Amino acid sequence: MSDDPDSRAGLPSSVSDNIDTVAEFYARHEDQVSATQRVVEKVALFLGSPGYVAANALFVVGWITANLLADDFGWRQVDEPPFFWLQGIVGLNAFIISTTVLIRQNRMSRLADHHAHLDLQVNLLTEEKTSKIIQLLEELRRDMPGVRDKDDDEAAELAKPADPKAVLTAIERTQDEPYGEAGIRKSRG
Repeated sequence: MSDDPDSRAGLPSSVSDNIDTVAEFYARHEDQVSATQRVVEKVALFLGSPGYVAANALFVVGWITANLLADDFGWRQVDEPPFFWLQGIVGLNAFIISTTVLIRQNRMSRLADHHAHLDLQVNLLTEEKTSKIIQLLEELRRDMPGVRDKDDDEAAELAKPADPKAVLTAIERTQDEPYGEAGIRKSRG
């Protein structure tokens, strides 16, 4: 995120404040990362790069070629087919890659959990505010003499704030049902 004042020109102050809040969140999160974690993540980023994949492919092809053509050039063959040592090197490489990637994914998963929790809190607060606005509009409509007073069932329903516990319980029940989403039996399979 840029601290350049021109990069935020024309943005409302609330948006700029939100950008600052997000930047502070990421800065705090990065401050909590240990030196070991940073090293592992840098290694994981390197191991996940296209250059590393290409280098591995070239190494494997070079290893096989060198060992198959060793006799032709008068070299000593280090690893005869089926290339036991190459399999060990590739296996160790796979272990290191998968371990570093899992370590990085664990931290990214925790960060995603923080984001999901924040999203849920903001959505619940937004729902409450929206319900309150509808309630106030309905009250204003009823109180204004020039506006015809009529019952609006949809507005009355939307004016009721949702009960987060009831919503979560309904979601959990739907996910636990053997018939899948919304109780509709899946005929495939």
